[in-house]
Amino acid sequence: MANRILILDDDTDILAICTYILEEQGWEVFTSTNCNNIVERVRQIAPQAILMDNWIPDTGGIVATQSLKNEADLKHIPIIYFSANNDIHTLARQAGADTFLSKPFNITDLEEVISTVVSGAKSA
Repeated sequence: MANRILILDDDTDILAICTYILEEQGWEVFTSTNCNNIVERVRQIAPQAILMDNWIPDTGGIVATQSLKNEADLKHIPIIYFSANNDIHTLARQAGADTFLSKPFNITDLEEVISTVVSGAKSA
């Protein structure tokens, strides 16, 4: 079974690019342009990692990340916070994300950050 990843971003171009890159790496990719029902959605998908945008409609990245990290059965899933905000490290820490990726990013950075959090989660 392929590793699953959930990408949450309101920019459909980012979703398309990330989907293409990650599917080429063998990931099963799920995407969403909002964080509505995030806890239920993550339980249904059971991803090995989540890419969470900061400026996502409705709930928002910080609240969505905190909601997931407050669930005993979901808090182990690594969340990579990604945003073009120049204070992303502070936002990621505030949200409780495992790490962050600044936008714009290159393909190598995307692949490396995902590989690092997934291998870290498997060894934990």
